[in-house]
Amino acid sequence: MTTLALAARTPRTRALAILIAVGALALASQFALPLPGTPVPLTLQPFVVVLTGLLLGPRDAAVAMVAYLMLGAVGLPVWAPIGAPGLMRLLGPTGGYLLAYPVAAAVAGKLGAGQQGFATRALAAGAGILVLYVGGLTQLAVLTGSLTSGVLLGVAPFIAADGVKALAAAALSRRWSA
Repeated sequence: MTTLALAARTPRTRALAILIAVGALALASQFALPLPGTPVPLTLQPFVVVLTGLLLGPRDAAVAMVAYLMLGAVGLPVWAPIGAPGLMRLLGPTGGYLLAYPVAAAVAGKLGAGQQGFATRALAAGAGILVLYVGGLTQLAVLTGSLTSGVLLGVAPFIAADGVKALAAAALSRRWSA
């Protein structure tokens, strides 16, 4: 089995796959649901981050995430509509998650890209989500001065939804792999 990254052997097709991933992530970020009691909205971004890793592999997925971050940092409206614009977003409550995107996508890709088994891909997607939590929790703990507050604001409200996102990414990555 190959992933889209392996099938995309030319620079042109690799670039197209990366651009599609950036566009998908920008689109997913626009569906942001504010949750009571937390400054972190519920979005489809974690799903797209780990799915990108599973489909493109670690290198191309990380490149796509860095490109997305660069677009947002210069002020293009690719980030969720809730929060500060541009570079300031990276300093706020969601900045740690955003900065973790390249690593999370690379981890999901390294562990799951091209893997035949659903369980392996699901665990890889879960590992990518865990990387997102580490990034988000780190920033929230710094901003609030409390690790417990960071968990209550940025991890606990999202565990169930992100588990479903990881399972969906694992299922879809099999369908789109050849």
